[in-house]
Amino acid sequence: MLLTKKSEYALLSLVLISNSPEPKNAELIAKELNISKSFLSKILQVFTKKEILKSYKGVKGGFVLAVPACQLTILEITTIAEDKIPTVFECSPSMNCCPDGNAGGCTIWPLLNNLQTKIDNFLEELTLKDIM
Repeated sequence: MLLTKKSEYALLSLVLISNSPEPKNAELIAKELNISKSFLSKILQVFTKKEILKSYKGVKGGFVLAVPACQLTILEITTIAEDKIPTVFECSPSMNCCPDGNAGGCTIWPLLNNLQTKIDNFLEELTLKDIM
């Protein structure tokens, strides 16, 4: 699956934020996860723009969930993090995505598409609350 560190860090960060009784700032999250604060800040900014997170400034500032964890699907989170629906193979979501332009004659595309659909359905059913 084409999930990058963005998805991993987004999921880990959202779990930390949702488990925190107070706003959680990027510096603390980065330290807890042992990751780059600047990279994490960019990820959190995207989730703030998508209104998944609320950001508060100041000494006691940080991030809180703007959406209940039970309403945030893993597919939604990874799609936001990756800026596209994560796919198993480049061609799996659609015959139009075939890098060779030969999807109509491809014998394995139906299998790949079926696998992609099952993964999408699984990630759509799984919520942030489920992994907390």
